[in-house]
Amino acid sequence: MIQALIHRLLQRRHFWRYATFSEVAELYASRTMRLFALRMVAVFTSIYMYQEGYSLVFITFFFAAFFFYKTLFAWPAALIIAQIGPKHGTFASNILAAISMIFLPFVPEYGIFALLAWSLFQASSTCLYDLCYLVDFSKVKNIEHAGKEIAYMNILEKVATGIGPVIGGVIASLFGPQLVMIIASVLFVLAAIPLFKTGEPTRTHQKLDFRSFPLRTTWRSLVAETAVGIDGYATGTAWTLFMMVIIFAGDGHEIYAKVGILASVALVSALLASYTFGRLIDHRRGGELLKIAVILNALTHAFRPFVGSLPGAVASNIANEAATTGYSMAFTRGMFDTADITGHRVVYLFLMELVVNLGASLAALILGFMLLMFGDEPGLKSYFFVVAIAVLVIGMPRFALYRK
Repeated sequence: MIQALIHRLLQRRHFWRYATFSEVAELYASRTMRLFALRMVAVFTSIYMYQEGYSLVFITFFFAAFFFYKTLFAWPAALIIAQIGPKHGTFASNILAAISMIFLPFVPEYGIFALLAWSLFQASSTCLYDLCYLVDFSKVKNIEHAGKEIAYMNILEKVATGIGPVIGGVIASLFGPQLVMIIASVLFVLAAIPLFKTGEPTRTHQKLDFRSFPLRTTWRSLVAETAVGIDGYATGTAWTLFMMVIIFAGDGHEIYAKVGILASVALVSALLASYTFGRLIDHRRGGELLKIAVILNALTHAFRPFVGSLPGAVASNIANEAATTGYSMAFTRGMFDTADITGHRVVYLFLMELVVNLGASLAALILGFMLLMFGDEPGLKSYFFVVAIAVLVIGMPRFALYRK
């Protein structure tokens, strides 16, 4: 149903690629459903742990280990994709995600053991999926109109990530977070189904070659992707912890719905921005968009320590969504172009997946040590000043696409 709707809405605007649009539509449908399932749960995982009695310091170091494990799993993920292709890899990742949801409801009874089981399956799943998605989309995109296709994908992502936390938050508030986890596990399995109407977009049984990989022309984007990981952790987990401790302190189970609604409130601005940004990228303005959006993103993080109320949180989320949408779309287009011209698509995207998780792990470690040194509230507030400086690195790559 989702895939049919996407065909009706978008295929007339992709007349130049009727022969292969079905592959993009499959990817749109699958990713939308998976992100809906993921966002139903992901926003609330740290809140769930906190309400089960785990300290902020423990949560931050736990996620530091979570993301570091993902850096280790990036290599097996690349080998899986090289052997069986990104579509079959996506199916495997969704099964792992569904299994991971089984363990979270048992945290009250089994504590750290249930958390470890969840983290191993979930980290393996997200690492494998992210790499499969990048390889698949970078292969099936249309070169001339990739900015527009990224825009459509971003719009569908924002719809899924906007609706997911609201529905998940309301269900968690009314019936407890365990029911959300069960629903998410079913959706993870269903999300892989749209992908198998066409064949694999890449050769299978490939061998990964690092010896001729052009590191001299890609190292800037690898360093920048590390900062993307820092930004992702700060915007996701760290900001959720900030809202939980400072803005919604003492709200009990109601916090799930409040955080979910707040996470979705900037949906409209992101949707409006996506299509405009896609056109800018296709008209060779992506380099300028990247730099401006990165600066706006840094200013947003610098503003966050001063947020102490709901209106301030809403303003922060709207600004962050606009900035993140701008830089991520421009960065992704440049990354896909680089993957094309290197001739080492899987190797390059594997390295990007490795460093983005390394950045997220580093971000969690920094927050953990700041909480230990300054305490919960001062540590959280100081942390966002550090992040504001670190994310400026995202603007450093000199993608060949934007130099033409």
